[in-house]
Amino acid sequence: QVRVVESGGGLVQAGGSLKLSCVVSGRTFSYWRMGWFRQAPEKEREFVASINWSTRNTYYSDSVKGRFTISRDNAKNTVYLQMNSLKPEDTAIYYCAASSGGYYSNVDGYDYWGQGTQVTVSS
Repeated sequence: QVRVVESGGGLVQAGGSLKLSCVVSGRTFSYWRMGWFRQAPEKEREFVASINWSTRNTYYSDSVKGRFTISRDNAKNTVYLQMNSLKPEDTAIYYCAASSGGYYSNVDGYDYWGQGTQVTVSS
């Protein structure tokens, strides 16, 4: 079993920054990609960013490219999402997820999910 726990959400003004963290524990050898997704009220969960655990290859949605950066610390089994130049439309619950082989941007491609952390950007 793999456990995923996010933290770092909060309230920030437009233009500000937040850094989310995601700690992964358990059978860590069973996954090889980590992703961040978000879900706004009454909207579907959408892909934000992903990182390959071994190669460090990264992918971003068009809506966050250039503003968000995903990174990971293997020694700490932690993945980060640095969010800069935040906009009100970035307001959502942000979820971290672990994948053992699915497509990087598909919700169904991830096997383990955290409980989510709320990010609210005020205008």
